[in-house]
Amino acid sequence: MDIRHGLPDLGASYHDAIRAELESTIDSSPPVLSSMLRYHMGWEDENGCICEGASGKLIRPTLCLLSCRAVGGDTSQVMPAAAATELVHNFSLIHDDIVDGSDERHHRPAMWRLWGEPLAINAGDAMFSLAYLALLRLRERGIAHDRVYMAVEMLSKACLQLCEGQHLDIEYESRLDVTVEEYLGMAAKKTAALLAVSSSLGAYLGNADRSVVNSFRLFGSELGMAFQIRDDIMGIWGSEESTGKTADDIPQKKKTLPVVYGLQHSADSQRERLLGLYSRDAIEWADIDEVKMILEGVRARDYAENLAEKHNHGALAQLEASGLDSSAREPLLELADFLLRRAF
Repeated sequence: MDIRHGLPDLGASYHDAIRAELESTIDSSPPVLSSMLRYHMGWEDENGCICEGASGKLIRPTLCLLSCRAVGGDTSQVMPAAAATELVHNFSLIHDDIVDGSDERHHRPAMWRLWGEPLAINAGDAMFSLAYLALLRLRERGIAHDRVYMAVEMLSKACLQLCEGQHLDIEYESRLDVTVEEYLGMAAKKTAALLAVSSSLGAYLGNADRSVVNSFRLFGSELGMAFQIRDDIMGIWGSEESTGKTADDIPQKKKTLPVVYGLQHSADSQRERLLGLYSRDAIEWADIDEVKMILEGVRARDYAENLAEKHNHGALAQLEASGLDSSAREPLLELADFLLRRAF
């Protein structure tokens, strides 16, 4: 789905420039790798034929550029950093598909299904390397060397958090006693850390002072939590809302926030039933309605929606704390509202 279908106008206006920067970076890699990476990005099919209209959401680079613009920076200078955040995100997706055994991404075979796990892992590593080559392109855009160095450090620390979050996510797959607090801690690392660095990089490279950069980091972190919780809700109830997102988290036994909350707060008999279902090798489609009924009985959806709103309000509070005037903050406010209420 093209993010321009619904994204606030200012964010959508960056779409083509971001894509051009991504293509330039990916096409600088050896052809045997770039063809696989272009397939993963949705630009080509497995035979190298161009896919018209295919595009990712580009949320992270858009957030980076809007943050730069909000502090008065030059977004054309910061474009390589914006691309780097998207490359890191896609590196994680390539590896996630392998870890999760996901056969499809965006209704097409996942990379590993076409080329096998070893080559897909290798391609994911290449995507990660390209992210740092993209950051080094900041020097060509007039960004001072010391700021490029700091940008590398900022993204590297976020990547470590992402890897820690992925470690916890994998570890929690074999546990049925994961608490809400543990789950949220994992999400803060696996999802929110990259949105936090996307916004803070944009502000930093836009020459904002330290306190403003920190406010943007916290803004991105809170926004990332709201984003993940919204994703968890759609993963269970998305089809009921006609969002177009396949609500397959239950049959895949994903222990997302509503499920973790349900396991922690359901009555004894219902909890035992949930434990029984999630202890199976697979949850049958016939049992999905029962799982939903138990979750709705403890108001797991209400809890998740309220928590997403709370983090969204936290994000807006951090923007206000930055001290920027309302006109500078407005595009980011629109993006935050769009992400919380998105239908994909």
